[in-house]
Amino acid sequence: MNFCSHCGHRVRFDTPELDNRPRFMCDQCGTVHYQNPRVITGTLPVAPDGRILLCRRAIEPRHGYWTLPAGFMENGETTVEGALRETVEESRVMGKNPQLLSMVSLPDFDQVHVFYRIDMPDFSFETTPESSEVVLFHHQDIPWDEIAFLTVKVTLEHYLEHLNTEQVPVLNSVVHRPQKQV
Repeated sequence: MNFCSHCGHRVRFDTPELDNRPRFMCDQCGTVHYQNPRVITGTLPVAPDGRILLCRRAIEPRHGYWTLPAGFMENGETTVEGALRETVEESRVMGKNPQLLSMVSLPDFDQVHVFYRIDMPDFSFETTPESSEVVLFHHQDIPWDEIAFLTVKVTLEHYLEHLNTEQVPVLNSVVHRPQKQV
């Protein structure tokens, strides 16, 4: 950030008084520009027969890989509203009974991914501009080597690990950027 979005003057990167980390600050108008993580919210849709719905991405990043329907939360919506909206946008599924399933922090990417398990009311779904394929998978047929994002993989693994329990606990986890091998 070079210029203040409020008044247009140059900003500096420094620690404001009574704060504990550096921020972009404008000396002209006094605005402190806080930069916070982005929230990605989505669902793990379960069909009436227990199969899991996955979408093959028709967009970047990770074009052509499989994922759960998810995307950036919008201002003015809750995480559940965002998750259900993204599910419709990517699969045309109108999910029911959302239950918090996982919350995964990605501090290296300044993101938090939140997934809800939802019930599909029927077997209706379709492709969209964001998903080139939408498929119901039996647990043993999930294309693990073609999963787009690590947060989706850990969410799927967590769900399947607790599938035969009375209630699936909420996964609260952290995923870091893989270290490059030297």
